[in-house]
Amino acid sequence: MNTEIVADVARATLAGEVAFPEVVRQLMETGVEYYHVDYVSRSKSFYSASGDVVTTPISYEHLPAVAANFDLAGLKAAIFDSQHNHQHYRDFTRRAMEAGVQGYMAFLRGQRVTYWGRDGEQHTEWFSGAAPARAD
Repeated sequence: MNTEIVADVARATLAGEVAFPEVVRQLMETGVEYYHVDYVSRSKSFYSASGDVVTTPISYEHLPAVAANFDLAGLKAAIFDSQHNHQHYRDFTRRAMEAGVQGYMAFLRGQRVTYWGRDGEQHTEWFSGAAPARAD
């Protein structure tokens, strides 16, 4: 895993310079399998299959505290605006925290993101064009 590329992608994401599909492409090319966003510690940790870890800060100022209650409708609205209305990542971060998201895991190979709240509530969002395997 190339730590410089991971740090550059993290910086570009915070700056709103790169869309999520491009983030996924660049991270996968450098060996990232998944990453963890922790809104409580204001950090992102990126993990490779070989066990390498790179942690970067979420350096936005004036973010709210993570809300006590998980608001699935609020989270889904924030996701929708990011996917369809080119919402800046800073705005997504604020809205997710206001919706009670304490963190999430983005599973790049698995093409999904799992968000969770302070009481363990969870929501899994599939990448655009991806879907869960059907059990027949």
